Amino acid sequence: MAASTLRRRMAWTALLRVFKPGTPGVGRRIAAIPRMIGATMRGEYDGKGRLAMMAVAAAYIVSPIDLVPEAIFLVFGLIDDAAVATFLAGALLDETERFLEWEKERARVVPGQVGGYAGPRVAPPPRRGARRTA
Repeated sequence: MAASTLRRRMAWTALLRVFKPGTPGVGRRIAAIPRMIGATMRGEYDGKGRLAMMAVAAAYIVSPIDLVPEAIFLVFGLIDDAAVATFLAGALLDETERFLEWEKERARVVPGQVGGYAGPRVAPPPRRGARRTA
């Protein structure tokens, strides 16, 4: 797999790229989330750290405990939630795009084959009754 095709990008810029032509649509990305979680839990996909960060961000958004409470700081209390929500959306979009690329690359790999090497060429054994030539 090429490192450039599977690199992670900043979550903030992923929001800007989501509707760029040639990128997976939102529906494909949403449908990929359960597969991405499953592949990560099985150890096939390397998104464990990023999924953990997204889970923490989601918990922060829905949690009644807040770093900057809205009741005291009004608008400033909403800004931190908006920043975390923006990070979460961007990270989710970026990671699902990366996962879909990983799936596409994985589908092209033949298990047991390394770089197209099929093993040494060995002549088949002679058939019974066939004359051997020296």
